[in-house]
Amino acid sequence: MVSIGLRALALRNHKSHNLSQDGLMMGEGKTSYDDVGKRRKMGRKGSKKESGFHRNDSNKNESGGASGATGRAQSFSQDKGGSVSQASFVRKQVDPETAKYFSEITNVIEGTEVDVEERSVICGTALEEARGKEVELATDYIISHTMQTLLEGCSLDRLCSFLRSSADEFSQICMDRSGSHVAETALKSLARHLEDDESHSLITETLSVLCEAIVADPVEIMCNCYGSHVLRRLLCLCKGVPMDSLEFHSTNPSVVLAERLNLRSSHVDGHKTLQNQPFPDQLKFLISEMVDPSRADMAVLQANQYSSLVLQTALKLLAGQEEDLIRLIPILLGCPTEAASEENLIEVKTAKKVRRLVEENAYSHLMEVILAVAPDAIYNEIFTKVFKNSLFRLSSHFCGNFVIQALISHARSQEHIKLIFEELGPKFRELLELGRAGVVAALVAASQRLQGNQRECCQALADAVCSRDESSACIIPRLLFLDNYLYSVDKENWSWPSGFKMHVLGSLMLQSIFKYPSEFIKAYLTSITSLEDKYVLEASKDPAGARVIEAFLLSSISAKQKYKIVAKLRGHFGELAVIPSGAFTIEKCFNVSNMSMKETIVSELLPFQAELSKSKQGPYLLKKLDVEGFARRPEQWRSRLTSKQSVFNEFYEAFGQKDAKSSRSDNFLSDSHKITQAEKFKGIRKEIDDGLSSGFVSKSGTPFLAYQGSTKVKKSGDQKSKARGFPKDNDDFSKSKSKKHKTSKDGETLPGGKTSAPKNEKKRRRKEGSSESLNKKLKAGIND
Repeated sequence: MVSIGLRALALRNHKSHNLSQDGLMMGEGKTSYDDVGKRRKMGRKGSKKESGFHRNDSNKNESGGASGATGRAQSFSQDKGGSVSQASFVRKQVDPETAKYFSEITNVIEGTEVDVEERSVICGTALEEARGKEVELATDYIISHTMQTLLEGCSLDRLCSFLRSSADEFSQICMDRSGSHVAETALKSLARHLEDDESHSLITETLSVLCEAIVADPVEIMCNCYGSHVLRRLLCLCKGVPMDSLEFHSTNPSVVLAERLNLRSSHVDGHKTLQNQPFPDQLKFLISEMVDPSRADMAVLQANQYSSLVLQTALKLLAGQEEDLIRLIPILLGCPTEAASEENLIEVKTAKKVRRLVEENAYSHLMEVILAVAPDAIYNEIFTKVFKNSLFRLSSHFCGNFVIQALISHARSQEHIKLIFEELGPKFRELLELGRAGVVAALVAASQRLQGNQRECCQALADAVCSRDESSACIIPRLLFLDNYLYSVDKENWSWPSGFKMHVLGSLMLQSIFKYPSEFIKAYLTSITSLEDKYVLEASKDPAGARVIEAFLLSSISAKQKYKIVAKLRGHFGELAVIPSGAFTIEKCFNVSNMSMKETIVSELLPFQAELSKSKQGPYLLKKLDVEGFARRPEQWRSRLTSKQSVFNEFYEAFGQKDAKSSRSDNFLSDSHKITQAEKFKGIRKEIDDGLSSGFVSKSGTPFLAYQGSTKVKKSGDQKSKARGFPKDNDDFSKSKSKKHKTSKDGETLPGGKTSAPKNEKKRRRKEGSSESLNKKLKAGIND
């Protein structure tokens, strides 16, 4: 049998006079490309305009810059091919014989079952035939798909050979609509071999060749919509991050907003970035050459949206590398070259120019990333020289306000918060009316994070929606329906608008507020606890409102105040649980409730078990609250729940902070017995809950700690003598134990029949200061 690989190679010499040129020769016809793209599902999605939250992108020019971009940038786009609708070279047509060959190769690979090894041989042979014709084949609308398949299936040697042979024209391939897919596929295939140490030198050599070719004219490829995409992937490859990592390769507004409001850790945090760069030299070389003033015109790069994306990616990849950032950021700010090494980087002229640039769409995005990754010294310089005394004006701008949000959310000290609040604090009302609630939300979150001007910030937000003459009860409703209130005609007679969707940023501000110390948010506590029952229920059913209720229940305020909100939901726990976001609210309510309210919550969920079991979060909620166990044996469910709390309480009493004991009176487990629930022990409590609910509890309700330290538990007729919730070696209980000879699983037998605890059990022993009276109290609490 003739090898398929040889048959494919033989087709190279076969001539067909009846070959049609339609669809095989390079052309601009859209129909054939669209048909093939749909058939193979390899087409690129339409380019999306990068934007921040509610950013207005309607005023972009053809080159991708903002409407106010300099004429120099616009002329570059027209002269150099920066426009997405033009190419900087004339495509060459593929000769019929070559087109026939690659058409047959496609049929061989896709039409028959080919094993991996033979497929690699076929792909490598076909790529060898493409030598010298890489640009024509890669930029062909149809054959480019075949090239992608070949690059995915070939060996590393063939892949690197293809990239090196096409290096001189790699920029042309990258900037083509079809060629960019081929280039990206080649880089993805290259990334799959990074784990192979033996291939490192070959990949390093290949990347060096590609970087040298790109930096010959970096501005052209950076300002091209297709070329910039490939270049960003190349940067990620040099860094060693996943090629499709959302953190380095896209801008997700929801992710950015969560980071700014302390709801998610920042992916540009220098302490959390990858340290094992596979190709650090190539990365630094490529970035430094891209922004080299002798090669690149910074006025063009600052105004173009595609080059802005490339520079944003480069900055994120360098996060934490202060030396590199200290060299790069002054260049991106437009600082004079001779001043880059001096202490005062930003001159008055430069600062004025930057303030103008941040009002442009492309540069505002770039500045947001600069502020996120800048070392402290550079951040202070930017804050003092560029933004100080201009915060409100820029906050009012539709692009500049996003930069101010980034400036605030990445503030480094309480002094920064103080200076920012002095300018923006008295302007909260105006900012909200201008639709710049994001700036206010960022300052509220930053104030809580850095613990600076907390009292003043809380008061300023309350004053922005509620005058001193009005009751504080209106604060929560007006923030939940912020836009509805601000744009109402009759604000004095405004009331809760039932049926309207709650404001996302208003909800986020309240979530931040409830993280503040309780002494600063008394007005907010009065407002939320005074809500009518129907309004609390309506807020709990709204996704944004539910987050506010949950934040309130997780706050540091007393359990009595939390109970006021939980009690308002009585009779509606079942209908609330079946809502997608309601399961989380029910769980928070259960955690802060006393025993009688916990029973009420679970009993109201019983009729909804079938419906909850089919929902996304329902099974988790049913298991977490042990609804089925309550339905079968309520007394055992109650005993098990009490045991969980007792174990946690024992641990806290033994190892918890002494200064936290004063807060015992603010929390409760049952109506008559109050127990401290310190927030720092939530993780420990969760482990106890998981352990008890997953089989570590006996039928009688004995917690898993009772089984530690011995391979066998001694049975007794007296239920009260069982050491439920305590380790076997507890001093108070050891007096009543038999002195028979017992052998520990990992311990040693000592004279007199006593057993020494194994080494890992010694680490678990309680502190020597535990008194007998404490143990008696704990024992009494459990037996109750």
